This record gives sequence, C-alpha cells and structure tokens, in this order.
Amino acid sequence: MVITLISLAVILLVCLAFYAGQLLFRLKKQNLARRKKTQVRLDDISQSIQTIAKATNQGQCDMSEACIRIYHLLEALPLLNKPDFAKQYSSLYKLYDEIRDLPTHQARKEQSKIDTRKQDIHREMLEAKLRPQLLHEISELTRFSVKDF
Repeated sequence: MVITLISLAVILLVCLAFYAGQLLFRLKKQNLARRKKTQVRLDDISQSIQTIAKATNQGQCDMSEACIRIYHLLEALPLLNKPDFAKQYSSLYKLYDEIRDLPTHQARKEQSKIDTRKQDIHREMLEAKLRPQLLHEISELTRFSVKDF
C-alpha cells in the first residue's frame, strides 16, 4: 500500500515536472518572439526618423511637419529606459510644443483664410527663429539609431 502511494506520488511529480518544463519552454519562445517583434519595431521607427530627417535636410519636408512626425516617432519608441529626448532635441520639442495645437486637415480647411494665414506666419516665424538649432538636430537624426541608447 505504501509502495503504491509512493509510486503514484513519483508519477504525479514527474508529470508536474514535465508540464512545468513545457510551460517554461513556451515562455522562453514567447519572450524571444516578443524581443524580435520589439526589435523590428525599433528598427522601423529608427528608419522612419532617418528618412524624415534626410527629406527635411533635402528640403522635401517642412520643418514643422518633420518636427510633428519625428516627435511622435520618438515618443513611440518601445524602450525601457527612454532617454530625455526633450533635452537632447530641445528645438524640435520646442517647435512641436508651439505648433501641436494648430488645426490640421479638415479643421484647417474650415477656418477662415485670415486665421490660416496668421497661423502660417506664426509657424514660419518660429521655424525661422529655431532654424539653425533645428537643422543641427535634424542632421543628427539622419544617423539616429536606438543602439546609441
């Protein structure tokens, strides 16, 4: 009777150990897939930032549009210890803070031409004021890589 109980306990223990091993294997596989997916996301965002920065350097993209797009990409980076991008790219973040509330798309079309022109003048003045620093930061972003962080 005692031998039967011990045998059942050993069999149960072996089954539980096997099941725990399967769970650990699945967890390892999920973590690896998550890391790969995160790396692909990081690479895509880095590539997008570089492309926008290069287009801006070549005059194919407005400074304001580049700032908005790059700001959102930097904020979307899935990093555990995200650097202080607001400090590193202070001009870009400053311009973004000034223009983020300006209407876009349909709201811009629906406002009066006078309001639109006033906002454009304000935006252009900000761009002109920050242009030297923005050009420097954007040229740095042409080589942006998350491996630097």
